[in-house]
Amino acid sequence: MPNPTTLGVPTWLFTTGLLLVANVFMTFAWYFHLRFKAWPLALAILVSWGVAFFEYVLQVPANRFGHVSQGGPFTAAQLKIIQEAITLTVFAGFSLWVLGERLRWNEVVAFALIFAGVVVAMIGRE
Repeated sequence: MPNPTTLGVPTWLFTTGLLLVANVFMTFAWYFHLRFKAWPLALAILVSWGVAFFEYVLQVPANRFGHVSQGGPFTAAQLKIIQEAITLTVFAGFSLWVLGERLRWNEVVAFALIFAGVVVAMIGRE
């Protein structure tokens, strides 16, 4: 995987982009099988593992490039909080467009509170 600096992309953008794509894979790995009631559980697990592999191929470099110990702008806690917010965003779209489930008002409020946590976590970021 190329280094973000060699691509001329800011590290924070490269990291969050990788996290976004990784979370698309992980959301499919965790929830797509719900559309296939006839699949045996073992098949659902195997397919999910296969999809999750690609999530790891993106998630690990995102954390590596984004972490302060590797010259990135984020602490491990910030990376985790960003990842969770991205997960919720991806999940909301997936839930609506793939599963046909709308979020309830209380779930939207819960998501908003988590996004508020992201803002708080980024305060003082250098």
